[in-house]
Amino acid sequence: MSLLDPRLQAFVSIVRSQTVHGAAKELKLSQTGVTQRIRALESQLGVTLFTRSRRGMMLTQEGEALNRYCVGAGDLEGITLNQIIGAGKSSTIRVNISGPTSIMTSRIVPSCIHLYERFPSLFLNFEMNDSETRTAQLRQGLAQFVIIPPEQVANEMDSKVLKPDRYVLVGSPKWKNRKISEIIKAERIIDFYESDQTTFKYLKKFNLFSTARRERLYANGNEAIVKLFSAGVGYGSLTSEVAMPYVDRGEIVILNGKSVFEDHQALAWYPRPEMPHYFMAIVETIK
Repeated sequence: MSLLDPRLQAFVSIVRSQTVHGAAKELKLSQTGVTQRIRALESQLGVTLFTRSRRGMMLTQEGEALNRYCVGAGDLEGITLNQIIGAGKSSTIRVNISGPTSIMTSRIVPSCIHLYERFPSLFLNFEMNDSETRTAQLRQGLAQFVIIPPEQVANEMDSKVLKPDRYVLVGSPKWKNRKISEIIKAERIIDFYESDQTTFKYLKKFNLFSTARRERLYANGNEAIVKLFSAGVGYGSLTSEVAMPYVDRGEIVILNGKSVFEDHQALAWYPRPEMPHYFMAIVETIK
């Protein structure tokens, strides 16, 4: 059940599926019927809400603004339906949180587990996203919370600075007795993805970057990248929270005398007309 106008329901459905076909299937309408609703909505507002691309239906700037309204209306809708229908029947509330793999697995997911007990109708979806698309996810309503660098937080967003990630440099146990200068000069860097600059930042902080090999390998996952480190394929940076269990088991070693590089991140979201209790709880929980 939705309290939104049928045209807005079609709009929200296209945002979710990114295709008219997907929205038609979800709403049990013809594709023509969905398209007519969107055209009527665009005519009423006097704007274009979507552009077509190879990736599907993408929101325009005006579409992003309308989607933020719909997301906020959806928050209030769940609360209102619960009050109208009664406490015995609850409306499912879905919240998507998107962030880098390291911080999501080591901090965000564990800290949010208790929220399921406090809010039985809350469904938290955790997306491990190591690309640079997280801000776009927030703007397009594909995520309600994102973990991004503080400098990427736009003026229209709300945010809080989180406890910094503490990165250590790690490599194979086979290199335990090698000098860090020799490792940096001879071995390859392994990072999570091409735009991941964390290892470069670490090397620059400790004046190691000028002699380092710049070619890199990529492995988008903690288990995969640790296997490569352990085998001596290359070296790189991990948060101390992620690295220590593997260090304790002898699978990898910490290089560079355990020197730590602190990387700051922020939790960002768009303001709500009225912030629901579960929304406030998520903001307070993630630190």
